[in-house]
Amino acid sequence: MAKSLMKAILLHPWIRSYSSAVCVDSIIQKTALKSIYDRSFVLSYNFRKLRVSDIFYKQLRNPSVQFFSTSVKPERICWERTSDTVLLRKLEIALKSHQVDEAWQTFNDFKSLYGFPNHSLMSGLITELSYASDPHWLQRACDLVLLIPKEKSDILRPNSLTKLSLSLARAQMPFPASMILRLMLEKDSLPPLNILGMVILHMVKTEIGTYLSSNILVEICECFQRLSTKKCTSIKLVRPDTMIFNLVLDACVRFESSFKGQQIIELMPQVGVVGDAHSIIIIAQIHKMNGQRDELKKFKDHIDQVSVSLVCHYRQFYDSLLSLHFKFNDIDATSGLIMDMYRCRESLHVQKDRKDLLNPCLVPIGSHNLRTGLKIQILPELLQKDSVLKVESKQELVMYKNGKLVLSNKALAKLIIQYKRYGRIRELSELLVSIQRKLGSLEVDSLCSDVIDACIHLGWLETAHDILDDMELAGVPMATGSYTSLLMAYYKGKMFREADALLKQIRKAGLVVDTPDKMVVSTCLSELEDKSTLYSKAITSISKSDMAESIIREMREEDNAVPFVVYEFNFSIYYFCKAKMIGDALKTYRRMQEMKIQPTVQTFVNLICGYSSLEMYREITILWGDIKRNMEDGNLVVNRDLYEFLLLNFLRGGYFERVMEIIGYMKEHGMYTDKWMYKCEFLKFHKDLYRSLKASNARNEAQSKRLEHVRAFRKWVGIV
Repeated sequence: MAKSLMKAILLHPWIRSYSSAVCVDSIIQKTALKSIYDRSFVLSYNFRKLRVSDIFYKQLRNPSVQFFSTSVKPERICWERTSDTVLLRKLEIALKSHQVDEAWQTFNDFKSLYGFPNHSLMSGLITELSYASDPHWLQRACDLVLLIPKEKSDILRPNSLTKLSLSLARAQMPFPASMILRLMLEKDSLPPLNILGMVILHMVKTEIGTYLSSNILVEICECFQRLSTKKCTSIKLVRPDTMIFNLVLDACVRFESSFKGQQIIELMPQVGVVGDAHSIIIIAQIHKMNGQRDELKKFKDHIDQVSVSLVCHYRQFYDSLLSLHFKFNDIDATSGLIMDMYRCRESLHVQKDRKDLLNPCLVPIGSHNLRTGLKIQILPELLQKDSVLKVESKQELVMYKNGKLVLSNKALAKLIIQYKRYGRIRELSELLVSIQRKLGSLEVDSLCSDVIDACIHLGWLETAHDILDDMELAGVPMATGSYTSLLMAYYKGKMFREADALLKQIRKAGLVVDTPDKMVVSTCLSELEDKSTLYSKAITSISKSDMAESIIREMREEDNAVPFVVYEFNFSIYYFCKAKMIGDALKTYRRMQEMKIQPTVQTFVNLICGYSSLEMYREITILWGDIKRNMEDGNLVVNRDLYEFLLLNFLRGGYFERVMEIIGYMKEHGMYTDKWMYKCEFLKFHKDLYRSLKASNARNEAQSKRLEHVRAFRKWVGIV
């Protein structure tokens, strides 16, 4: 009977693909059946679940094989319970002994017969795979989690998913890590904030990880807002903290995703997150990248009052604001900020003890009226010393030296160029004098000498002489070298009248300089030409002037810089769009076109955001035509943020032909696309669109084409 039963099992059509053997443990005791599965046998997820009871059902109906025993009283074999117990025990032992290969194979054997094991073993398996150093096992763990159907998702425990997401992030596998976080978020759950922060920290090390992290943060905030309206108890589990915002915002700066960064900044007040000192610095950099000077100016009054110990930290803030003043070509604002940088330090010893500095300050976004619009909370005095965030900053315009904020050569070069362009040399001199009185004579004497020597080197002799005159009138003593350099430059240019005037000025000042006869100097210079020893000694320091080199470099950069009028137009459009005054924004944009002023990516992003806030998706399709024309003419290089905003809005508006067009552009430029986000957006707005409509049933050609594009999008994001 045993042989006939074995034969029936082996010849059954469901089990032909693998070998099995049956052995009898004991004739006296209960008979047990042990199956030995071939290791190459793996059932796919879509394969029908196979159970021993189903396979043997017909055979066991035969009375001749229902019982298998030599005892007087026959006993019924419990096939399923025996095999189930053996495999579960084997899986448990493999997990305890950390035998990953054995555990994985046993799990597959069990799953092929009985489905998924209980949540305890599933959690143990996922945890064991998470601790594996091989990315292959981490990917298998992620695939396993994704295979579990929603109706059985309760067997997944948040603790095991948390470990898996962290392991994936550490292994620089941002996409699988984001999938796990999103699965948790679907259940209104997230890892603890300290663990979530570590996951984000590892993800934002790469550009793709930054895109995914920023999108996940947006989804977390949306989930928080949804739960807050319902007053759910799980709301505390999905509220991000300041550190998570800082990590993502800093990554947006590093990978130049400034418009995405702007979107995240506006989420902070919506979820009630208070920005700290790190937040303010990063926000300043994002506003600088987006040319939003007025937004950054709103922070200044609060930053001017921070304690002395934080002056070094906020150097980047003043650097960003000063850069924007230069971009807007605002000389008055530039000089005002420079003086404020020194004046505010003098009163800090009185202000730093104010208790209200520890209370959050409100800074409006978009609107200056605190009663309308968003307002972000900041704590300028709060600086996390043990923060894992290390904000990168370059000392471009403002430097920190000897406990003070000072201007770099780059900043001074920009300043000199602007003042000279508008013929406001006297004001430049007054600014230099003011800086002298704030920083001390030694430092400023060197500064003023550098400025004068740079002007001489560039051939701006009149400007150099004017600055010398202004310094004398202000009672500021100047070094003899500056007079000598200018005098020799006059002789070199055979400007003897100016040289005589300077000599009188030198004698009046009581300075002693070598004043050779002008005819002798002229003869020497004409004879020795470029190799004149007298001249080379006099201007050696001038020819090596770092300041002059900085001025030349800045003048070259200005030739390729965006005209300041573009920043002014962009700000107007931004302000109108924030106030939902889209008509005025459009008029401003049309005026740019009439004046032949080339719009930038910032121009189009502002308009798209304005249209989107009013759900005017059709107008965005018209704007897309303008964008393409500028691209074709070579006047515009579209970045990923702009493509993403376009794609999301076309998706919401149901313009699927435009959707596929944008996807094509992004593929062409090798840009990463977050299909999960677009899939969720589609299911949110168009879940059942054309689900049952066939192409043959389309009413017209337009509907037929739209159906084609919808199907193409469904296929692209993986919607069955």
